Amino acid sequence: MDLGIEGKRAAVAAGSSGLGLGVAHALASEGVRVAICGRDPERLERAVESLGVDAAVVPLVADVSDVEGASAFVAAAVEALGGIDILVPNAGGPPAGNFASTDLDAYPAALQLNLMSTVAMCKLAVPAMQERGWGRVVAITSSTVRQPSAGLILSNVARTGATAFLKTLATEVAGDGVTVNSVQPGLHDTDRLRHLGVTAADAGRVVPTGIVGDALDFGRVVAFLCSQHARFVTGVAVPVDGGAFSGLQ
Repeated sequence: MDLGIEGKRAAVAAGSSGLGLGVAHALASEGVRVAICGRDPERLERAVESLGVDAAVVPLVADVSDVEGASAFVAAAVEALGGIDILVPNAGGPPAGNFASTDLDAYPAALQLNLMSTVAMCKLAVPAMQERGWGRVVAITSSTVRQPSAGLILSNVARTGATAFLKTLATEVAGDGVTVNSVQPGLHDTDRLRHLGVTAADAGRVVPTGIVGDALDFGRVVAFLCSQHARFVTGVAVPVDGGAFSGLQ
């Protein structure tokens, strides 16, 4: 299926590895010019190599863990690409912990990482999309927004706030040809999963499909939400979790 986005310009935050890199692969395969960022120049270079010589990709060294870094990434992407048609806010997760083990002073950094960085990226990228009458924002959040994890209280709080922001933004810009959605990954084979001490075998046992998620498959879901075909889809939060969420909504 031709997604109708060839030649569009995308900024994918934290795109040097994991789910962000999977999204970059999917968009690049559709002929989208992609700017990706990461903190490690060597990892960025490996990401560019993995995308192939035919991909139009711009690597940018940036840390999107706070408002300043997130804003700097978007500004650099606009300069490198000449504008942004597609924005994929994304960042790593905050430390694990529960109510008892998480100090009060840990919350501001988590909110910067998973809420305010998304707000900052949208503040810079969305107004120009509105002016052009076309744009896509697809944020990567987490399944913990839909079904909070007892061991990830910081992620639960910060990413739920980001989801509320994105839902509100979606209603405000829908009439300008800009769609705003989020995608909620479950257990995928990424460094984040390994950092939390969960093996692929462990994950497979708790996911109804019996397998852990693949970053490239995840990227294709995001790419569809960026497509011309998804122009009537906005304000939604799509779980991509192999059926792990057991509720009705």
